[in-house]
Amino acid sequence: MSKLVTIYGGSGFVGRYIARRMAKEGWRVRVACRRPNQALFVKPYGTPGQVDPVFCNIRDDASVLAAMAGSDAVVNCVGTFDRGGKNNFIAVQSEGAARIARLAARQGIAALVHISAIGADVNGASLYAQSKGAGEAAILAAFPTAMILRPSVIFGNEDGFFNRFGAMARLGPILPLVGGNTKFQPVYVDDVAQAAVKGIKGEARGIYELGGPDVETFRTIITKMLGVIRRRRLVLNLPFPIALIPATLLDFASFATGGIFKNSMITRDQVASLRSDNTVAPGAKTLADLGITATDYASVIPEYLWRYRPSGQYAAIKESAKHLKKV
Repeated sequence: MSKLVTIYGGSGFVGRYIARRMAKEGWRVRVACRRPNQALFVKPYGTPGQVDPVFCNIRDDASVLAAMAGSDAVVNCVGTFDRGGKNNFIAVQSEGAARIARLAARQGIAALVHISAIGADVNGASLYAQSKGAGEAAILAAFPTAMILRPSVIFGNEDGFFNRFGAMARLGPILPLVGGNTKFQPVYVDDVAQAAVKGIKGEARGIYELGGPDVETFRTIITKMLGVIRRRRLVLNLPFPIALIPATLLDFASFATGGIFKNSMITRDQVASLRSDNTVAPGAKTLADLGITATDYASVIPEYLWRYRPSGQYAAIKESAKHLKKV
């Protein structure tokens, strides 16, 4: 019988790419998520019955244990940007990660891969970074041979980075940024998936920091994105003290409404995170150490950002028509 991998958060952005690659490797894939009925799109990644979405709540031992039953390897892709609520930073990125590692070790599972983030640090400037750091520490304590992947900002068709700013660029002549001078190293989602496959198959272990070939400021990246979507906008870099004002008000609105209003624009924790560069540290193990050639974002984003162009999918046709000679 083929081997089985359980991917917690396997229907999410990164998880679905790992699931697709593992199905192509011939493994059975169990996609553990909160809403399996909304994850049916993963089933065609393999042959009938090869990829199976199942319910799991990573805040519950029994649920996590049931999802990993019979697995040869597990992957944790679950993460959150929510500071409050039941599925907050600590519950998901620290305690949830620790639970998966503890139970995987107890079950004698051969390999564990954990998706973390560059900047993960128990003493980090943001609660997000602290919870990621605590999760890493708990994983290595319970499962010392785990592979931990720390990607920079991840791009790809379903990303929440370029898609978010592409949508914002349609709203008006000004595109505000926080941390415009902060450096990022965008990494392609399928490169992250390739790295995870190495860990699942037992070909690599340890901590790897994943970044693409380009190290650029936030402002530069967004300016290039605007060129791709054919929109001229004033990119306005908001100073951190100024950015804290709307972030604080929005966070308070979320708190005051008991989470009914969800702050999906800018939080105080995100402002704190944006004060630090999000790039691969000198001396860290990288994609190159895994034999993976990093993909540059400029070659990929035109494939999915066309939807934010003024003429959408017809932009290229209209541009070509300009060169036609009138008879």
